[in-house]
Amino acid sequence: MLSQRWMWIAWPAFLVAGLLEMLVFAFVDPQDLHWFGHGFELSRQAIYTLAFFAFWALTMVSSALTLLLGMSSTDVNR
Repeated sequence: MLSQRWMWIAWPAFLVAGLLEMLVFAFVDPQDLHWFGHGFELSRQAIYTLAFFAFWALTMVSSALTLLLGMSSTDVNR
């Protein structure tokens, strides 16, 4: 059951992260990004990769919260 719940969290989050990646970088060039006035010294591919994993982590948190809110109080308190 735990592996099934894990896939309920990870798979939709993976799909949404891929969609976010395409949408964000269709409008933003990774070489134009700045952090506190300094540009990133990473390649475009590295920025794409880091952004994908950040999007995936954030959407996994969202999916996990949705799953948690859908559980009964008995299941949560076990």
